[in-house]
Amino acid sequence: MAKKVESKVPEIIDSVEALQAKIAAMREAQKKFASFTQEQVDKIFFEAAMAANKARIPLAKMAVAETGMGVVEDKVIKNHYAAEYMFNAYKRVKTCGVIEEDKSYGIKKIAEPVGLVGAVIPTTNPTSTAIFKCLICLKTRNAILISPHPRAKKCTAEAAKIVYEAAVKAGAPEGIIGCIEEPTIELSNELMKAVDVILATGGPGMVKAAYSSGKPAIGVGPGNTPVIMDSSCDIQTAVYSVIHSKTFDNGMICASEQSVTAVADIYDAVKKEFIKRGCYVLNNDELDKVRQIILSPAGTVNPKIVGQPAYIIAQMAGVEVPKDTKILVGEVTSVDVAEPFAHEKLSPVLALYKAKDFDTALDMAEQLVKDGGYGHTSSLYIHPSETEKMAKHADRMKTCRILINTPSSHGGIGDLYNFKLAPSLTLGCGSYGGNSVSENVGVKHLLNIKTVAERRENMLWFRTPEKVYFKKGCLPVALDELKNYYNKKKAFLVTDTFLYQNGHTKPITDKLDEMGIPYECFFEVTPDPTLQCAQRGLAQLKAFGPDVIIALGGGSAMDCAKIMWLMYEHPECNFEDLAMDFMDIRKRVYVFPKMGEKAMMVSIPTSSGTGSEVTPFAIITDATTGTKWPIADYELLPNMAIIDADFMMSQPKGLTSASGIDALTHALEAYVSIMATDFTDGLALKASKIIFDYLPTAYEKGAADPIAREKMGNASTLAGMAFANAFLGICHSMAHKLGAYHHLPHGIANALLIEHVMRYNADPAPVKMGTFSQYPYPHAKERYCEVARFVGITGKNDDEVFENFIKAIADLKERVGIKRTIKDYGIDEKAFLDTLDEMVENAFNDQCTGANPRYPLMSEMKEMYLKAYYEG
Repeated sequence: MAKKVESKVPEIIDSVEALQAKIAAMREAQKKFASFTQEQVDKIFFEAAMAANKARIPLAKMAVAETGMGVVEDKVIKNHYAAEYMFNAYKRVKTCGVIEEDKSYGIKKIAEPVGLVGAVIPTTNPTSTAIFKCLICLKTRNAILISPHPRAKKCTAEAAKIVYEAAVKAGAPEGIIGCIEEPTIELSNELMKAVDVILATGGPGMVKAAYSSGKPAIGVGPGNTPVIMDSSCDIQTAVYSVIHSKTFDNGMICASEQSVTAVADIYDAVKKEFIKRGCYVLNNDELDKVRQIILSPAGTVNPKIVGQPAYIIAQMAGVEVPKDTKILVGEVTSVDVAEPFAHEKLSPVLALYKAKDFDTALDMAEQLVKDGGYGHTSSLYIHPSETEKMAKHADRMKTCRILINTPSSHGGIGDLYNFKLAPSLTLGCGSYGGNSVSENVGVKHLLNIKTVAERRENMLWFRTPEKVYFKKGCLPVALDELKNYYNKKKAFLVTDTFLYQNGHTKPITDKLDEMGIPYECFFEVTPDPTLQCAQRGLAQLKAFGPDVIIALGGGSAMDCAKIMWLMYEHPECNFEDLAMDFMDIRKRVYVFPKMGEKAMMVSIPTSSGTGSEVTPFAIITDATTGTKWPIADYELLPNMAIIDADFMMSQPKGLTSASGIDALTHALEAYVSIMATDFTDGLALKASKIIFDYLPTAYEKGAADPIAREKMGNASTLAGMAFANAFLGICHSMAHKLGAYHHLPHGIANALLIEHVMRYNADPAPVKMGTFSQYPYPHAKERYCEVARFVGITGKNDDEVFENFIKAIADLKERVGIKRTIKDYGIDEKAFLDTLDEMVENAFNDQCTGANPRYPLMSEMKEMYLKAYYEG
């Protein structure tokens, strides 16, 4: 036979000391409860809900008898709702231990109770609210200490007792529910100071006290629900829905309707329907009499009318109405606070307004909400097809529940006339109403959620053009694809004047002629191309309307062609948006538009350094403002790259050296980047090896050594593919600005900075490290040494290898004619120093900075600039 559990109803608490002792005991009970499993909790939750449900009638009778307010039958429904709907809503909700886990993302969420909850219970719903709060506390393993309203202390304590006894019988710790059976202001204040969370439902003064207690509080603001009846509404349904709601428990639910504003063309029909359904419309004399008793001297609702039947309220005012009158309706015009009918009345007293049109009705409802019901509830009756009006209403109402064609008492508490509004007897009003929550309060508000986030490395990528063709003389075979694979009809060439005038475009145009593909050529690209240059080319491009763009040249021609391609595909684009920096290219704020809808891009390099033919980058300068726009997105990646050394044979020595060291810098920065991967490492290593082996020969012999030329072309493209995916570092950030401010070729600027950046990055204990989940700790020096050994540089340890590598790079630069310092290139010292701070800040803000293994301080970048200027 099961052991009978004796009632452990808390002893009467009649002093602060007794309350403190009770709180200490409850905290011990809650500690035990916190260790319960979900299975144990769910059993307790079920039994407590069952017990409350079985007691719904006696508790309702007790509440009406004690408070003298409301309707027994309606309070039965409230109690039934508090037990059944709470159980149904949360019976399968996880509230113990791990409640959510995603192993692939390494995220685990663990629910823990908040501790001891202080619950303030209103006189309007003294048993149903107590049931509701006790149940959600049991479901979340919290202890709950209740402070009832003095006018409802017995019925509230009985509701708590019934739930408590059932919970203990089901295995809950003794003392997990407590109640101050003789509440006083002193004890309520002490409770608020001592608990972990306050769950406050009641009048504005009590809620304000809860929020002023210094403890986290979940409270609700006053309701002053305004109803609008639009011309399109179903009048019978609308009027009777209001009656059904407003008479429920004599209008004591805070979400119940306080006013109805009918649009003028249906006003008389609405009024007639209220009368037909048993409501009483007050005449002018009666209206004034009822006005006198709605509010207390303090301007709040008169407690004597709260929850009373309409005919009793009329008697108080000296007005005779039929005993079965459902609602006292007052036809009023003012929505100002000076009008008593414009207030929350918590009784079957209703204001009725006439609005000339829907917009006027919105103005009136907005004012009613503002003066007495910010954040709570508003209601609209309208034909479902009037979506524009519904949207306008939702936009104007500063309420957290906006109910459509719904009795608001029942609709606001949730799950009766809707199925996704959480069932609750505590309705948050958000910041509109000075509350901490803007939704219906439930179990999630009584849980602390601990999120365990394991380290995870980002998904990485390797993006290249769809097709990369390479080998000396490969151009004509590669271009066959335009006809045979892509079925292109019209081609547009973009190049510079030198290449055009010296016949470098002829192999391309001859092949296009052979395939029968018409073409045009824009050949005005200048070094460091401008937006204005690209716009001139765009005019020609748009007039011709090609479906393939072919860029021939170095980085400038390819950058200009990419920008023209972008403007051709998306003329609406804004360059400030396109150039927005990002931390992760996949998470950038500005979403790059889709490319390739009008034309594909083919890139053919004539120099061996930029790698632009296989990268998603382009730089364009606005000649008017001087703004340099660096654009980066994989949508700018060419569709095809053709690396044919025949186009590289005539590079001058200066271009060979500058572009060769630029390619080496690409490889080095990609290899030590925080985003380097196995897929980019091999490319960077091979590119570095080729450059050390072949750059001096390509520089010295030029076209006389076609193998060296071809190898350097390959190295440039390999390094380009490496940094297109691993990105670069601060050598490029600083070189971009050095070149822009002092007109040094980009490759030269990189060459002047690379050794300083390497020494800077090689520090094993940097002030700051680059931030990326796959980068575990500073190890740039080891990475530099891996490159060094791959290209054939040795030493007895990493320190020696690194120093030998630095020397080898300096020697390589000297062999190909690179000077030692910035000063050696004739940059005026004063001009350099005058621009230094601005260069530093702009370099720090460069897109390349984020991938550097050592995250720089601006003072450190400044020091490197100065060393590069003076020391070399």
